[in-house]
Amino acid sequence: MKVTDILAKKGNQVWSIRENNTIHDALGMLVDKKIGALVVLDQKNEISGIVSERDIIRECFKNSKNIQTILVGEIMTRKLIVGSPEDEVDYIMGIMTKNHIRHVPIVEKGKLQGLVSIGDVVKALLQYKEYENHYLKDYMFGTGPGGR
Repeated sequence: MKVTDILAKKGNQVWSIRENNTIHDALGMLVDKKIGALVVLDQKNEISGIVSERDIIRECFKNSKNIQTILVGEIMTRKLIVGSPEDEVDYIMGIMTKNHIRHVPIVEKGKLQGLVSIGDVVKALLQYKEYENHYLKDYMFGTGPGGR
């Protein structure tokens, strides 16, 4: 199973925010859209990082009085780990696990194609395993199409 399979079901909508927005603005978007991360764009509309709920929570704990003035660009993760639509889902899961991240932007030819979360990966793998298990049972017991 490939990342492109996840994006085909999930869609490629990616919510973004600018570096010069405040973390308060980012919190508002995260709550409103019911998501866990935003891709951060620079002045040229190019990806410059990602900001997650965890990034904001850490900053609020350290500096709660300035939530209205701290900029997303000050706390975002700049060193991005990205995936490709053709990556295997198991590979993306391994990247997430190894690097302790929950969101991977999917990029192809320099263009953002989508954002995959750990939840998306787990859901896709569970569905695939259920399908595979059902298929194997049909094969073993001859209950599927063409069975006994």
